[in-house]
Formats: sequence, structure tokens, C-alpha cells
Amino acid sequence: MLWLLRHAEAEDGLPDDERPLTERGSMHADAAGRALAVLEVHLDACLSSPKLRAVQTAERACEPLGVAVTIEPALSGEPFDVRELTAGLGEVLLVGHDPSFSLLLHDLTGAQSRMKKGGLAGISKGELVALLRPSELSAIAKAHVPVT
Repeated sequence: MLWLLRHAEAEDGLPDDERPLTERGSMHADAAGRALAVLEVHLDACLSSPKLRAVQTAERACEPLGVAVTIEPALSGEPFDVRELTAGLGEVLLVGHDPSFSLLLHDLTGAQSRMKKGGLAGISKGELVALLRPSELSAIAKAHVPVT
């Protein structure tokens, strides 16, 4: 399974590579990680763009999953070869940018969709099996009530 997580909302400003997440963006990244945990997603790897907003999104999303984040320059926003990038990695989460992620989603599945900031897509063997906006990820994350 391939998971695509577009970086969450970031502060405005320059330089572009150093823009941190906003408070809202941090909450969305946290919710993405909790939602993946609730959905019992088990990742073998997480690759992130080196841009600060993507790294922060990846770290916050991967924390509840116990997965380390690996910086991957190919995810900086330009088109990339996803098969080459993920070869041999198993179930992987890529954290990056648009328009490259929306284009990749279309190339792999045929789906015409623009990924929202903080949005998540799940792709299995060329089929789009999940496309979740930040509000939906937050609802999934909140719906899980720990058993005491």
C-alpha cells in the first residue's frame, strides 16, 4: 500500500523551504497520525520532502505509528518516479507537495482530485482506496475512544 500525505498548512513567508506549520497545520498533522493508527495502518517506511513544513507533518503523523522519517530530496515538489523511490520498501507513507502529489494520484489511479493540505490518499495496486481531507482525518482520530 502506498500512502500520500500532503504537507499540512504552513506559515506564509520566505524562504519557502523553511516555512513551519501553523497551529492548525500541526493539529491536522497530529490528526493524520492518530487516524492512521485508528485505522491500524502499519508502515514500513516514511519518506518526506526536506522542506520544513513536510518534515514537521511527517514527524507528527508518524509519531503515533512509531515510524522514523527519512528525508528524500526527490519529494521536494517536482515530478518523481514513485516506483523507483519506493522499490522494496513495503507499505510506505510519502509526505510532500502539490501539484506533484495530485498528478501522481492521477497517474497511478486515474482519479481527478486535488489533494488538500493535510489530506491523505491510500493507493493499492493502482486503485484509490482512500482519499481523506483533514476534517475527515480529524473525525476518525476523535472517534477512537481508548478502552480503560
